[in-house]
Amino acid sequence: MPHRVAVLALDGLLPFELGIPDRIFGRSVEPVPGNKGGKLYEVVTCSVRPPGPVRTDSDYAILVEHGPEALATADTVVIPASYELGPVFEEGRLTDELAAALALIRPGTRMVSICTGSYVLAAAGYLDGRPATTHWSSADHFQQLFPQVRVDPDVLFIDDGDVLTSAGVAAGIDLCLHLVRRDHGSAVANEIARRTVVPPHRDGGQAQYIHRPVPEPQFATTTAARAWALGRLDRPILLRDMARQESMSVRTFTRRFREEVGISPGQWLTQQRVERARHLLESSDLSIDQVARDAGFGTATSLRQHLQAALGVPPTVYRRTFRASADTP
Repeated sequence: MPHRVAVLALDGLLPFELGIPDRIFGRSVEPVPGNKGGKLYEVVTCSVRPPGPVRTDSDYAILVEHGPEALATADTVVIPASYELGPVFEEGRLTDELAAALALIRPGTRMVSICTGSYVLAAAGYLDGRPATTHWSSADHFQQLFPQVRVDPDVLFIDDGDVLTSAGVAAGIDLCLHLVRRDHGSAVANEIARRTVVPPHRDGGQAQYIHRPVPEPQFATTTAARAWALGRLDRPILLRDMARQESMSVRTFTRRFREEVGISPGQWLTQQRVERARHLLESSDLSIDQVARDAGFGTATSLRQHLQAALGVPPTVYRRTFRASADTP
């Protein structure tokens, strides 16, 4: 059966964020063992009340056809942001209506928040003692309201196993793609990203807020250098060689790169090599040594160190875990 995702629509919701789970999970239909081309996820939208209209932060309401009972059947529950959280936002406590709805969720259900939907998870106790994030503009208030939560205001999303939180709007897309990648591998997630015309992968630890994310019009971009580097990840890549692709000095190139991408060229290269290694571990039977060489890490020891730092597991465990999950319908 497809993995069932229930999206909880609360009054004052942001329509864009409400639509993210369906756009990402609902389009995940690539065939995997045990699933003959059918949907990998079933997405339902529900309210804390019986079926009916739910207010948005825009000049229209949304008709929701499922009540809170849908939460009881979910494998994953997603809570998008809302601007009308009332006592949840002001006092850190659930309303009786919201508490009754959340009580229907089965133990072990994966919980996910987008933007300030993290307030609901925190008020319900899901984040006690855990790392979490939310929109950077609400991070200080969130930490004051929920001192028991370990808030990281700088990252795009945090995966803490069965509870995941993300920053605002676009970070919700990143988190949903991350979950597809975690559940079914890079190939499925990358195809969904391609259809959605968004980057296939932004690391969760990437900074939320870049002071100048778009270069000034007269500035050259670093796009050509990134494309050049992606075509030769298996070979040594020096910063001066990347800068030469854009006819820039190393200093200028490094500054422009960080302005456009949000991280340094070295951090970006490591991310791309980790992603390449993940793909090879998932889709090939190459030895660990060969994966290390093809991904540009050179040695199996270097690959293990980087994969452990990025994913928390060594290559052999990652491959075994992914193959085991892919073989399970």
